[in-house]
Amino acid sequence: MLHKPPALKPGDQVGIVSLSQGTLGEDFAAHQRQLGVKRLEELGLNPVFMPNALKGIVYLAAHPEARAADLKTAFLNPEIKGIFCAIGGDDTYRLLPYLMTDTDFIQAVTMQPKIFSDFSDTTINHLMFYRLGLRSFYGPNFLNDLAELDHKLLPFTQQTLKHYFENPAVTDITASPVWYEEQTDFSEQSLGTPRVSHPETHGFEVLRGRGRIKGELLGGCLDSFYDILTTNRYPDEAAVIAKYQLFPDAKIWQGKILFIETSEEQPKPTLYRAMLQTLAQQGVLAAVAGIIVGKPQNERYYEAYKVALLQVTAAYQTPIIYNVNFGHAYPRTALPYGAEALLDLDQGRIQITEPYFAEN
Repeated sequence: MLHKPPALKPGDQVGIVSLSQGTLGEDFAAHQRQLGVKRLEELGLNPVFMPNALKGIVYLAAHPEARAADLKTAFLNPEIKGIFCAIGGDDTYRLLPYLMTDTDFIQAVTMQPKIFSDFSDTTINHLMFYRLGLRSFYGPNFLNDLAELDHKLLPFTQQTLKHYFENPAVTDITASPVWYEEQTDFSEQSLGTPRVSHPETHGFEVLRGRGRIKGELLGGCLDSFYDILTTNRYPDEAAVIAKYQLFPDAKIWQGKILFIETSEEQPKPTLYRAMLQTLAQQGVLAAVAGIIVGKPQNERYYEAYKVALLQVTAAYQTPIIYNVNFGHAYPRTALPYGAEALLDLDQGRIQITEPYFAEN
């Protein structure tokens, strides 16, 4: 049973951390910083940048201990009620030696639980919190969502953020009526420029399965799983993950609802298949009760990914719901780790059947 954080309240302080790439501190991102702060204030929150969050790409790449210190500072500060990550990256695993050996941090995670929100490479942080017993949220971050360059927050993502203030007994995960292409121009000149949008023509697609199944949510970015289980990106990453036992073994995956999605690198179908096969080799695909799959960014390889999913899971006949709005595609919902989910495969519906947050 994971410790649930309380929901946010108007007036709460939220900490901003840069756990991966240091983009948030660069001069070229100043307009995005200002926009993200404005949006948080419009939500009724008081953003607080942690001491190292704005030190830039070069400094933070060289100082994972500074990134880790910011996360610890945010958890130890009782005034901070939630934490938003700046953006993803690819080397968050380098924070683990500083956090997983720090008894004060570990105690604070469970004694002072807080909302922690991000996606992508932050999968590693989510797995860390899962190991330490905290419910975290695979959801919006500062630069990708709060600093949205359109003239307002994307409506679907705004509803996701509002849910961080609400605690209904049951939450329906719904399909957005539109999807958006990734932006290519993040400069100040693009402020107020609407994203390229498309009507959602697929909705949630049931690729396999009938009836209803229940299970607790556990997952993340498929690219990140592949990186932490191999030596393809960093030669020491898998060893660090293994040392701190961050990737759950097959027994823990038993009966879970796996959620996976792909990064902005938009992996080719051959690589996508290899990523799925790596999960199969770990016993994950044989253990889980069902799979929720995120919409591919820009719908690239939309059909090819479906083929790979069905083929790699054929031996297990795993129920699959595809094209769900979370992860790298826009807009995005938030998925709470460890929450019980109901998949209605006949209706193509997803429901979280428990409150996200601790009861007041």
